[in-house]
Amino acid sequence: MQTILIGVDVGTGSARAAAFTPAGRMLAQAVRPIRMWRPRPDFAQQSSADIWAAVGAAVRAAMEGLDPAAVRGIGFDATCSLVVLDAAGAPVSASPDAAPEQDIIVWMDHRAGAEAELINAGGHDVLRYVGGKVSLEMQTPKLLWLKRHLPEAWARAAYFFDLPDFLTWRATGSASRSLCSTVCKWTYLGQEGRWDEGFFRAIGLEELVEDDFRRIGTAILPVGHPIGGGLSAAAAAEFGLPAGIAVGTSAIDAHAGGLGVIGAALDGAAPDEPALLRRVALVGGTSSCHMAVSASPRFVPGVWGPYYSAMQPGLWLNEGGQSATGALIDHVITTHAAYPALAEAARQAGTSIYQALNERVASLASGLPFPALLTDALHVMPDFHGNRSPRADASLRGMVSGLRLSATADDLAVLYLATVQAVAYGTRHIIETLNEQGYRIDTVLACGGGTKNPVFLREHADATGCRIVLPAEPEAILLGAAMLGAVAGGVQPDLPAAMAAMSRAGAVIEAGGGPVRRFHDAKYAVFRRMHDDQMAYRALMAG
Repeated sequence: MQTILIGVDVGTGSARAAAFTPAGRMLAQAVRPIRMWRPRPDFAQQSSADIWAAVGAAVRAAMEGLDPAAVRGIGFDATCSLVVLDAAGAPVSASPDAAPEQDIIVWMDHRAGAEAELINAGGHDVLRYVGGKVSLEMQTPKLLWLKRHLPEAWARAAYFFDLPDFLTWRATGSASRSLCSTVCKWTYLGQEGRWDEGFFRAIGLEELVEDDFRRIGTAILPVGHPIGGGLSAAAAAEFGLPAGIAVGTSAIDAHAGGLGVIGAALDGAAPDEPALLRRVALVGGTSSCHMAVSASPRFVPGVWGPYYSAMQPGLWLNEGGQSATGALIDHVITTHAAYPALAEAARQAGTSIYQALNERVASLASGLPFPALLTDALHVMPDFHGNRSPRADASLRGMVSGLRLSATADDLAVLYLATVQAVAYGTRHIIETLNEQGYRIDTVLACGGGTKNPVFLREHADATGCRIVLPAEPEAILLGAAMLGAVAGGVQPDLPAAMAAMSRAGAVIEAGGGPVRRFHDAKYAVFRRMHDDQMAYRALMAG
C-alpha cells in the first residue's frame, strides 16, 4: 500500500490540500476559496469557521480515489493571522462592527499602527529578535488593539491562536502552539524557551502574564512534532479519514515554502553550512517572504529575526518580506482604465490577464535589445502597503514617476512591467541588507504564485543578479506542509531528512549580464532615490 502524506495550506484567499508520496511526488490536490471582509480601510477580517469548512472540503476532494487508510501524517501551514475564540471554542468577533463570525484579524490588516508605535517606543530587549521593531502585522500590536478598542472581546477571549495553530487545534483538540508561529509573530524567545513577562507587562498586556500565558500558549512544540493523539474523531469525520493519523506541529505558510525549497540539492550536493549562507528562499504570493538561515544569530536591521529553530531545527532564521507583491501587481492591473477590455479579450481567448500582458510586453519589446528597456522612463516605488523589510516602515506609500496622458493597453503593459521590476528591486534591497550582515546570497530558491510567471522570474534574476532556482515540485508550500506530517508520522526521522528526501531542484533562470545588469543597476538607484524623495516631501510638508 502506497504511503500518503497530506499537506494543508491556508493562504490569504484559499485553502488547499494535497496528497504526496514519501518521495515528495504529488498524487492529487484540491483548492477551496475562503472569504475576506474589509469593513474599513486597513481592516481585513476572516472567519475561522469558514476556513475550517474550506479545509475539510479541500482534504476530502484531494483524497478522492485514494485510500484513506494509507495516510500516515498530516501537516498544516497558514498565514500568520490572529484567531480569537472564547472558552467553548466559539468565535469572538474581532470586527469593529461586531460581525459575529469574523473572529480573525488577517495578517495584512494594518489597524494596529498606533499600538506598534507604542510598543516600539519602549526599546524592549525582545525587539532585537524581530529586526529591531515589531511590525503591526505581528500579533502583540493586534492584541493590544483588541484590548484598547474592543474590551468586551478582549475579556471574553480564552484562546488567541495564530491561524496555523488554530488548524492543529481543530484537527487534534490540543491547544499546543508551534515554535514557528510563537517565535516569529508573538515574541516567544525560542532560544530560551520562555515568554518575556516584563515585556508583556510593559506594553499593557499584563493579563496574559497573570493568566500564565494560557491564552497564547504554554505548550510550545517544534515544527513537525507529533501533537497529542493525532487526528481527532470529529476532525476525521470532517476529512473522511481514520482517526488517530499523526498531525505535525504547524508552520507559517512562508516557512512551509522555505522548508519545501531551501534544502534542495544543487550542483549535485545537499547544502552544508557555507552553502546555506548563499541561499535565500523567496516565497511569493499576496505578499513575499525571504527566508535565510545560519548557524549563528545575525541581527539584521529591518529584517525579522534572528529566530531560533523557527524553520529548520537548530538554525537561526532571518525573514525579510514585502507586504504587497502579488496584491500590488493585481491592484495596479485591475485599477487601470485599460483593464476591463483587456481582461475580457483575454477571457475570450482562453488565457489569463497575466499571459495577455506578458505577450503584449514581448510584442512591444520586439525591436529592443532586452524587454526591461521598455521602462527606462517609468519607475515605481512599490510600498503601497508600507515597507516590511528592510526599512520596516508601514507608513511608506507607493509612487509612480513617468506617467503619460494616455491609458491604453500598451501603457498598462509597461506599467505592469515596471511594477514587477519594483518588486524585484525590493527583493534586491533585502538581499543586500542580509549580505551586509554576513550572508553571501547569490541564489534565490523561489516558490509560490509569482514563480508561475516567467516575466516575474526573469526580472527578479536580472534585477538581483542572482540565479533563480525553481523547485521540481511547483507546489512547494504544500510539500513543506506534507513534510511536517512525514516527520510527525515517523515516515521521516526529522525535518532535515524530510527535506533531503522530498524536495528537488528544477529549472534555473540565470541573471543577465552586461547591458542588462547596467540597466537594472541604474533603475535600482532610482528605486532607492524614490524613498529619499518621499522623505524629502514629508519634510517639506512638515515644515
